[in-house]
Amino acid sequence: MPRIESDCIFCKIVAGQIPATVVYRNEHVMAFRDVNPTAPTHVLIIPIEHIPSLSHLSPTDETIAGHILLAARTVAEITGVLESGYRLVFNNGPDALQSVGHIHAHLIGGKSMGWPPFPGASVHHG
Repeated sequence: MPRIESDCIFCKIVAGQIPATVVYRNEHVMAFRDVNPTAPTHVLIIPIEHIPSLSHLSPTDETIAGHILLAARTVAEITGVLESGYRLVFNNGPDALQSVGHIHAHLIGGKSMGWPPFPGASVHHG
């Protein structure tokens, strides 16, 4: 039985308690449109099972991690950004601005992007 967290907004979306515009779903992952998109295509890809962050992944979660990455390709194809390109972003922890304690990848595309990805960001070496 998958791990579910009753107070997690993403677990509630998986359970159908909170509506979402679902782009893709299988027995391992779910992908739905971000309610505050940063690009024409902005889809969140989450595992069905509750895992709070990348830091909580264990070797037993290897398959789930793989399903998230494979779903990204499928979602990119469904949303029409497979050929033009897309960015796949995981935020992990407070300094990375992870806003929901459930692993999620942001698939962002549909426009030309720059680097670094955030205004005012600087690249630190060392």
